[in-house]
Amino acid sequence: MRTTTKGNNKFTNIPIKHIILTLFFLIFLLVILLRSSSLPTRPVSCPPTHNPHPSPDPSPTCNKLPPTTAETLVHYVTSNVTPQQTYKEISVSLGILTKKSPCNFLVFGLGHDSPMWAALNHGGRTVFVEEDKSWIRQVLEKFPGLEAYHVVYDTKVARAAELMGMGKREECRVVEDPRVSRCGLSLKGGLPEEVYEVEWDLIMVDAPTGYHDEAPGRMKAIYTAGLMARNRADGETDVFVHDVNRVVEDQFSKEFLCEGYLTKEEGRLRHFTIPSHKTRSGRPFCPT
Repeated sequence: MRTTTKGNNKFTNIPIKHIILTLFFLIFLLVILLRSSSLPTRPVSCPPTHNPHPSPDPSPTCNKLPPTTAETLVHYVTSNVTPQQTYKEISVSLGILTKKSPCNFLVFGLGHDSPMWAALNHGGRTVFVEEDKSWIRQVLEKFPGLEAYHVVYDTKVARAAELMGMGKREECRVVEDPRVSRCGLSLKGGLPEEVYEVEWDLIMVDAPTGYHDEAPGRMKAIYTAGLMARNRADGETDVFVHDVNRVVEDQFSKEFLCEGYLTKEEGRLRHFTIPSHKTRSGRPFCPT
């Protein structure tokens, strides 16, 4: 998402931003071509967005490039900062978004790649949860159309081994609403109520900070993402975890999102496809 050192604006300045722009144009060109081939004689209104705080974009027809997307394209073409995920890593999530959007997309972390994720899920609801209040204000000043909330973590990377042991207890293998879970790894009250109430189609875990012992780490974010996926009424949730080259992200994603649900691994990104555990009684926490 953002650089690991707060206040440091040195992002990887590589040709990936041009690749991202190309992806945006190709996706919307494809959408426009598909829609134009079946357009009636009069314009069709675009489907309403799921965003409860929509930006005042006067988009009269579906085959018009949304102003927010245009702003995102201009941002990346004129900016020297680029997302930390590589082209191949982004392509994994993009492939799923292309199939499922517009959908409900929850992202742990807010950063310079956030406008990209929101634009790729145009017409859907993309929500970002972030640990740093000042960072939220800074990003929303530049991109007021994003939907972001503050989240509180009470863990530290230094306690990861202890939390892993806790997560192997029986109460942490029970699938239920994170708010009432007895597992100490569940984010019970750190998120806004509405985040718990939505059934998320995609969840990206790319935060909180986890590169030093005093950082909160992604232990609870990973566990809670898996619990939300299993607790949905039906269907499946695509969960992505970034930075799996690090110990916490590697071990916790394998343990709580389950290697049996691992769909793809590309670079530092893992993609898990987790089915609802509500539709089949007795489904084990991890597939055997």
